[in-house]
Amino acid sequence: MFVSGGKLPEAEVKITVLHKPFLCHRKSKYGDILLVHHEGYLQNGTKFHSSYSQGDKQPVWFTLGIKEVIKGWDKGLQGMCAGEKRRLVVPPALAYGKEGKGKIPPESTLTFNIEVMEIRNGPRSHESFQEMDLNDDWKLSKDEVKEYLRKEFQRHGYPPNDTHHEQMVEDIFKKEDENEDGFISSREFTYKHDEL
Repeated sequence: MFVSGGKLPEAEVKITVLHKPFLCHRKSKYGDILLVHHEGYLQNGTKFHSSYSQGDKQPVWFTLGIKEVIKGWDKGLQGMCAGEKRRLVVPPALAYGKEGKGKIPPESTLTFNIEVMEIRNGPRSHESFQEMDLNDDWKLSKDEVKEYLRKEFQRHGYPPNDTHHEQMVEDIFKKEDENEDGFISSREFTYKHDEL
């Protein structure tokens, strides 16, 4: 087959809606935190994981669209309602690719049955709060937020910029510190904000 322009078509996730609730108050979008139950199958039908029956048998939380999960999930779980179930057929390029992972062989096309239990505003995860809360006192000081920004800048290859960080910290506290006590509590941090 000849593809003009030398660019192969991008891999796609095949989505089948298995169940859609009668009422849908909101649909999932990038940046939302989703609570999902899921089962994963190899092409030959072997189940390699189920949150219903393995581990602590609990659904899992993750933020949609920030590469916390495989690309196939980030693409295939947009626009879902709480209570909706989908089957995703995910090609290797959007799953674990050439490397594979654990029980998943390299170049595997995977099938997932996924049920969205809950959708929340994100990306305000508990984990990122804990990462920022350097002294484990369940609140963020301006210094902790500044340190986090410095690390994030370096991690993404930008030089730290103290003046810029100061301004960002001021803006963050203006928006987040609801009771104006000079700290951002875990509640103020976690349950907030569509725009972030």
